[in-house]
Amino acid sequence: IVTGTPLYGIDVTLPGMLYAVYEKCPVPGGTVVSVNLDEVKSQWGVKQAFVVEGNATGDGLASGVAIVAETWWAARKAREQLKVVWNEGATAAQSSAGFAAQAAELSRQPPQRSLRKDGDPDGALKSAAKTLSAEYSYPFLAHATLEPQSCTARYQEGKLELWVRTQTPESGRGLVVRTLGIPQDAVTIHLTRLGGGFGRGLRNDYLVEGAAIAKQVGGGVPVKLLWTREDDMRHDFYRPAGFHYLSGGLDAAGTLVAWRNHFVSFGTVERFVSSASLSATEFPQRFVPHFAIDASVMPLGIPTGPLRAPGSNAIAFVMQSFLDELALAAEKDPLQFRLDLLAGTQPAWAGGDSLNAERMRGVLKLVAEKSGWASRRREKGKGMGVAFHYSHLGHFAEVVQVTVTRQGALGLDKVWVAGDIGSQVINPLNAEQQVQGSVLDGIGHALALEITFERGRTVQGNFDEYPLLRLTKAPPAVEVYFRTLDFPPTGLGEPALPPVIPALCNAIFEATGKRIRSLPIGKQDLSWT
Repeated sequence: IVTGTPLYGIDVTLPGMLYAVYEKCPVPGGTVVSVNLDEVKSQWGVKQAFVVEGNATGDGLASGVAIVAETWWAARKAREQLKVVWNEGATAAQSSAGFAAQAAELSRQPPQRSLRKDGDPDGALKSAAKTLSAEYSYPFLAHATLEPQSCTARYQEGKLELWVRTQTPESGRGLVVRTLGIPQDAVTIHLTRLGGGFGRGLRNDYLVEGAAIAKQVGGGVPVKLLWTREDDMRHDFYRPAGFHYLSGGLDAAGTLVAWRNHFVSFGTVERFVSSASLSATEFPQRFVPHFAIDASVMPLGIPTGPLRAPGSNAIAFVMQSFLDELALAAEKDPLQFRLDLLAGTQPAWAGGDSLNAERMRGVLKLVAEKSGWASRRREKGKGMGVAFHYSHLGHFAEVVQVTVTRQGALGLDKVWVAGDIGSQVINPLNAEQQVQGSVLDGIGHALALEITFERGRTVQGNFDEYPLLRLTKAPPAVEVYFRTLDFPPTGLGEPALPPVIPALCNAIFEATGKRIRSLPIGKQDLSWT
């Protein structure tokens, strides 16, 4: 790392190595009907071109056309001459606009199933002194790892070697064994560093593609499969979109007494697709006496999967933003409203993977102190927002301060983070960097990132259409503080990300009076008078 020595999958070079590209149907699950292989084989530098028959869905081997050449550029240029007729399948009828319309229709119908019901939510909402309803949504997201997917493979005399970036090498080897029929003890994986993982490396589609191409080439010739940026963005396992239709009820004292969420997602009636579920114990369950989560789902042919802080990266935005709306309706300070909610009547902490109210109150009080929440300036165009979230065994509360011009230009002034990950912060410098990176990652998600689909195809293909966070948009400071209590130390790669998104949106509301109920923020008009 210090010397710049090549370390990543994209850097692998072996003697006599050939290079490969792999053309897949733009619609997930599509298969090859016909292709002009002879014309492609005649292109400069091309050694082989052939169809790979896919044999699986999900993270298995997708059907496609492989081009193997002396250089990657030769393979890339030959790819431009491909003329493939695809059988696109049923997913070609799916689109982002269609999903939104279906979700709206499902929200007006009885939910398909109940995930949880405590008390009498319907009765409590009817008798509440004040009720509030809101609709929230968030888009599909791509991992967009800075290093595109790659795999170098060599097949010789029944044995396969792979040099690859992956978060799950054992799973990848099993996938090769099942897909290509190679005995497990004949598959060797050499791990490289990942130029960004965030969950993308949990799936090994690129690994099995490289293995299948190398097996077809054979003869002990190493072949390096390298995806383009467009391949990477248009053949991802996306963080799924979601739609929430919420209702809350307050009593005369402004206490939250009823909560209902009709969650519209993707899957079959009894099963959500990967990373599209909502836990039956999601906060504020346990803290509201009358509570219900219902669910309806839409069919989805587009592959989904975990992205940093899976599930929580979207859910925190919804729950903590709606809590802010309820605090406003109750005419209470948003931070105090949260403290009061966490102090309400509830079952004792059961331990394990569940929110501990006292630990969360502790980080809320700490972030309030460090940010100067009680003495914050109240003026149009400036705002501070707060949010908390428990996930991946971490309790985190965060405050974001923003400035918004009358024309709607958003500036992030500062972020304060308070976390509780147990009795010891084992590597303080790394811990601070993990939190700061998580915060910047979450801000990037919120500001501009969105994957959309038309006719089953991913619209966005590169960073001009999927703009990652730039330094000019990042807050100049992210202050990080930890509480250390007598609990076992836990991990830190995930839990600091989710709260920053609702904290940012709540800050924008305080600055402009405009509530962000749909992401990304960049699509919203933030101007004010």
